Amino acid sequence: MEQGREVHPSDDILEALAGALGLDDEERRHLFTLARAARRPMPARVDHGPERVPDSTRRLLRVLDTPAVVLGRHLDLLAWNPMAQALLGDPAAYPPDRLNMLLLMFDDTLTNQRSCRDWERQALDYIGMMRAAVATDPTHPRATAVVGELSIRSAEFRRLWARHDVRASVSGTKTFRIPEVGDIVLDWDTYPLPGSPGPFMLVFTAEPGSPDADRLQLLASLRAAS
Repeated sequence: MEQGREVHPSDDILEALAGALGLDDEERRHLFTLARAARRPMPARVDHGPERVPDSTRRLLRVLDTPAVVLGRHLDLLAWNPMAQALLGDPAAYPPDRLNMLLLMFDDTLTNQRSCRDWERQALDYIGMMRAAVATDPTHPRATAVVGELSIRSAEFRRLWARHDVRASVSGTKTFRIPEVGDIVLDWDTYPLPGSPGPFMLVFTAEPGSPDADRLQLLASLRAAS
C-alpha cells in the first residue's frame, strides 16, 4: 500500500492491521490514507504545478514581529519575513531548488544546527511531515527528488526514514544555535493556508520578556545593522 501498488483491503482488515501493529492515532490515519488512495478506480488528479503564496499572506508575513515562513506541502521554503531571515540566514543565498527544510536539515555545511541536542527530534518532525505528504501523492516529483537525494547522500536520513514515523506535526519546540547570541529555544506552530493539500505557515515565537525573546530581538538588531 505504501508503495502505491494495487492493494484494496477493507476497513475491517485495516482496523485489524492497525491493532496488530500497535499503531497510534497518527499512524492509523496514515494507514487509512494510503489504503483509500489505492481504492480509487482512477488516480486522483493532483496539481503538480508550482505552489503559490497569496499576496495577502505575504503582507501578513511582513507585519508579523516574529519569525515566520510559508512552507509547501513537501517542506519547500516559499516565503519568509525579515525576522525569519535574521534567524535562519538569507534564503536568497541558496538556489531555489535547495530551499527545502529537509534538505537544509541534512546539509553537512550547516554545522551549528547539528550540534543542537534535540537535532534528531527536530529532524524526525520534518521527516514525519514529509511522509504524511507522500501518502497523499506517492508519485509527486518533488517528493521523489527530495527523498531520493537524501536517501543517496545521507546515512542519517536513511536511518531515520526507515523508522517509518508519520506525524502531522502542528507544533513543537526548536533550538537554534546562533554564534552571535547563543542558543535560542522557540516554540513553533503551523497554520494551513487555503488548498488541500497546500502550503502552510510556520511561525516561531518566544514567551514575551523571556531570555529567548531577548536573544531573538538582539539577533534581529545585529543582523539589521550588518
